[in-house]
Amino acid sequence: MGIRKIKGVIPYTFALFLNAFTDLGHKIIIQNTVFKIYDDQTQIIYTAILNALILLPFIFLFTPAGFISHRFSKVNVMRYGAFTAIIITLLITYSYYQGWFLSSFALTLVLAIQAAVYSPAKYGYIKELSNDKSFSALNALVQSTTTVAILSGIMIYTLLFEQFLNYPYKNEAEILRQIAPLGWLLVLGSIIEFVLTLQLSARSSHSHIKFNIKKYLSGASLRKNWILLRRKREIFDSIIFLSLFWSISQVILASFGAYAKSTLGIQNTIIVQGLMALAAFGIIFGSIITTHFSRHYLHKGVIVLGALIMSVMLIILPTTHNLNLIAYVFFGFGFGGSMMIVALNALIQSTTPRAHLSYVLSGNNWVQNIFMTLFLVITSVFAYAGWDSLIIFYGMIAVSFFLLFGAFIRYKDYFLWLIFEKTLSIKYNIIPMQTHNIPTKGGVLLLGNHVSWIDWILVQVGIERRIRYLMERAIYEKTLIRPIMELGEVIPISTKGAKEAFKNASTRLQNGEIIGIFPEGSISYDGEIGQIFSGYQKIAASADAVIVPFYIDGIYGSIFSRSPNRHTPSRSLFRRNIRIIYGEPIALDSEPQTVYDAIVYLKDKYGTK
Repeated sequence: MGIRKIKGVIPYTFALFLNAFTDLGHKIIIQNTVFKIYDDQTQIIYTAILNALILLPFIFLFTPAGFISHRFSKVNVMRYGAFTAIIITLLITYSYYQGWFLSSFALTLVLAIQAAVYSPAKYGYIKELSNDKSFSALNALVQSTTTVAILSGIMIYTLLFEQFLNYPYKNEAEILRQIAPLGWLLVLGSIIEFVLTLQLSARSSHSHIKFNIKKYLSGASLRKNWILLRRKREIFDSIIFLSLFWSISQVILASFGAYAKSTLGIQNTIIVQGLMALAAFGIIFGSIITTHFSRHYLHKGVIVLGALIMSVMLIILPTTHNLNLIAYVFFGFGFGGSMMIVALNALIQSTTPRAHLSYVLSGNNWVQNIFMTLFLVITSVFAYAGWDSLIIFYGMIAVSFFLLFGAFIRYKDYFLWLIFEKTLSIKYNIIPMQTHNIPTKGGVLLLGNHVSWIDWILVQVGIERRIRYLMERAIYEKTLIRPIMELGEVIPISTKGAKEAFKNASTRLQNGEIIGIFPEGSISYDGEIGQIFSGYQKIAASADAVIVPFYIDGIYGSIFSRSPNRHTPSRSLFRRNIRIIYGEPIALDSEPQTVYDAIVYLKDKYGTK
C-alpha cells in the first residue's frame, strides 16, 4: 500500500508543512532585519543568538516534552500546540506593527518553546501511522515536507520582506512596521494547521504516569532519560551524528550572510537566502534517493555516502567566489545531509521500543540542540574576537571530517556493499525474492548455487543483516582484493587452513551471524546446479542455527559468468534481470542431497523457463 493511501497521512503532512513554514517565517523576518542593519561580526553574533533562542527550549524542556508526548495522545498534543501557535503569532504580529524589535526577537523564544513541546508528538506520530514496509518512505516524506516548508518559508518570506520594505529606513523598528502585514500570514498558517490537526485520528491512548516536578528540578529525570538514550549504542551514535550535522549546518547558515556581504559583496537578502535555500532542494532530492537506496531495507551505507558528499561540498565553499558554484555547493550539502538525516532518523525510530519512543525523540532533540547551541556560542565568541567567517568555515570542514570518520567506522561494511550494489545496478536489475525467509536474528547458514564471480554481492543485496562469506585464500590474498574482503569480514579458507576457517565460521554461526557458502566449490561452467559437497556440515556441527537455501537466476551468460558466450555483445536495450530467491529454512543437520533438492525446487518454481 502506498503511503499516500495511509489514513491521515495527507492532513498530517500538510500540518507538518505549515508548522515548519510558520516557525521559519518569523525567523527569516528577524534574520533579514538583522542583515539589513548590521555588518560583519555583529551580524554573526545576532544571528547566532537568534538561532540559540530557537534551540534553548529543546534543551531545557527535554524531559517535560517527552513526558507530555508519552502521557497524552500525540494528536491532542499537536492540536493544542497548533492552537497555542495562533496566540503566539498574533502577539508577534502586534509587535511588528508596534515596531518592537526586542519584543519580536524575544517572541522567537516563546515560539520555540511551543515547537519543543510539539516536536516529539509530531515525529512520534510517524510510528503510529506507518508499518515496517512504509517506515523509511514515510520518514523520507516527512523530511521532504519539512524541507519544502523551509524552502518555501525562506523564499516566500524573503521575497515579501523585500517587497514590503521601502528605502530609506533608519533602524529595526522602521523595518518591522513596514513588513508588519507579513504577521497575518504567520497567523493564517497557524489557523490552517490547527484545522488540519482536527482531522487526525488518535492512535494511542492516554497514559496514567505522572510528572514528578521534584525529580525534574533535581536532575533525576534527566539522568534517567540520559541512561535511556545510551541504552542502545546504535541509537546514541545516530543521535550524535545528527547533532554534528545540524551543528555544522547552523554555523554555516549563521556565518554565510556575513560572508556573502563582506566577501562576495552581496547586499540583497533574496540572493543570500536563495543560495542557502538551495540546500533545501538538495534535501528533497536526497530524500528521494535515500528512499530508492532503501527499497529493500534501511540501507545504512547512505549515512557514510551522505557524510562524504557533505564534506566535499564544505571543502569547495570557501575556495570560490563563483555564485553558480556556490549554488551547487549548497545543493550538494543539502543532498548529502539529507541522505544522513533521513536514514538516521528512520534508524532511531525503527530500533526504539514504542514505550520509549517519545522520550528518545525528545532526547534526540535535546542532544542536537545542546550541540547546536554550543557551536553557535563558540561561533559568537570567535566572531566577537574578530575571527571572520572564512576561518569559521574551515573549522566546520574539520568537524565534518570527524563526522565522516565516525560514520565510516560504524557503517563501513554497509557503505562497501552500497558501492557494489549501485555499480552493478547500472547494468543489472537485481531482484531479491522471498527475503522474509531470512530470520531476523539467530544463526543462518546460506547455501546456494554458484554461477558467477559476483554471486557474493548478489546474495547480499536484499538482506539487511551482513553475510560473512568463506572465500578461497588464494583469491582473498590478492593485493587489491584483500582490503575489501577485510572490510566485509570475509573468512579465508585453504586446504591447509580449512580447520581454522571452519572453526571461525562455526563460532560466528553460534553467535547468531549469517555465514554464506557456495557448497558446489566452484563456479558452474554450464549454469546448472552441481554436486553439493558436505564441507558445510563441519561448520554446522555444533551451532544452533538453520540453513536457508537460495537460487541465483539470470546471471549466467553475463561477462561475470563462465558461459562461452559471455563476451558476446548484448543487443538488448534493457538491463539484465537477476533474481535471487531465498527458500524456507531447513534443519541445520540436513544432508547434501536435501540441500540440493531445496535449491533445485527454487529453480524449478521460480527460475527462468
